[in-house]
Amino acid sequence: MSGTSAALRPPADAVAPVRHPDAPAPGELLGAHYEYCFGCGEGQPHGLHLQARAGEGVSVTAEFTVKPAHQGAPGLAHGGVLATALDETLGSLNWLLRTIAVTGRLETDFVRPVPVDTVLHLDARITAVHGRKIYSTATGRIGGPEGPVAVRADALFIEVKVDHFIENGRPAEIQAAMADPDQVKRARAFEVNP
Repeated sequence: MSGTSAALRPPADAVAPVRHPDAPAPGELLGAHYEYCFGCGEGQPHGLHLQARAGEGVSVTAEFTVKPAHQGAPGLAHGGVLATALDETLGSLNWLLRTIAVTGRLETDFVRPVPVDTVLHLDARITAVHGRKIYSTATGRIGGPEGPVAVRADALFIEVKVDHFIENGRPAEIQAAMADPDQVKRARAFEVNP
């Protein structure tokens, strides 16, 4: 994205991202990382219910339908909801690295309004890794993967240990997530967003 702040430009010695050998196969639905996540969880009645799929390399595609509950101006998606969709999609990328990371910075460009009942198609990829920093970019298009660009974002995610969530989250939710017998669900519950 032109005009990207210096904080979102990888340094010269950053490396290309490497997809983890156990990452989901291209085309595989990633599923919700946490049932009550506003971005992807099915337990949120007014959430985005965003569905992301693994792409080639270190990319994902995702989509969500803008519902009346997501309005800002009459009949249009709220900008914060669109930023959430971008953040959720970008955060899903970390599952391809099998890295626990949180959003450090997110810069969003709002290119055109997104009407209610529109399906927003998102495409995201990791561009570089430098130590604990993961650089990524995403685009959201109206109506299909080739539709007009509505939103764009660049992001910086920071790798953290699971202790980040244990020390900062509400104990009841942390304990419930840690008690899940499904190891994949347990790991995914702690993968994105501060």
